[in-house]
Amino acid sequence: MQIKEEAKAPKYESVFQQAMVNVFFTHNYCNEKMKQAFVPYDITTQQFNVLRILRGQFPKPCTINLLKSRMLDKMCDASRIVDRLVHKGLVKKEVNPYDKRAVDIIISDKGLELLKKMDDEVSLSSILSPNLSHEEAEQLNKLLDKIRR
Repeated sequence: MQIKEEAKAPKYESVFQQAMVNVFFTHNYCNEKMKQAFVPYDITTQQFNVLRILRGQFPKPCTINLLKSRMLDKMCDASRIVDRLVHKGLVKKEVNPYDKRAVDIIISDKGLELLKKMDDEVSLSSILSPNLSHEEAEQLNKLLDKIRR
């Protein structure tokens, strides 16, 4: 379905405005698909993002500032997300041995196991792959990168 029909907007002021609405609409579509995929694992998309960042750093710890700088959603509260992950046992927080004011954050064995299970059971590629060819996905990546230049 085309964005004009999907968003129920018969006319846009320009093709650029239509493209912007389409990007927002598609972001929300993909985000909703991801939320649905994560429901069985009892985590949010932001928690998933934090766990993946921590796994990428493992075995080195992270700081809240490092997490914030790498998170996809720059507006979220990384400290609160980490606290929820600690409560679930997926992440550990420890005082930095060299700087008592700093807190080191590291993914737990339980967090690593959850991500491994999700790697095996959840395919984020399946959100796009039914509708895009490999070449189209490459072209989409190039266009999205070009927008952010």
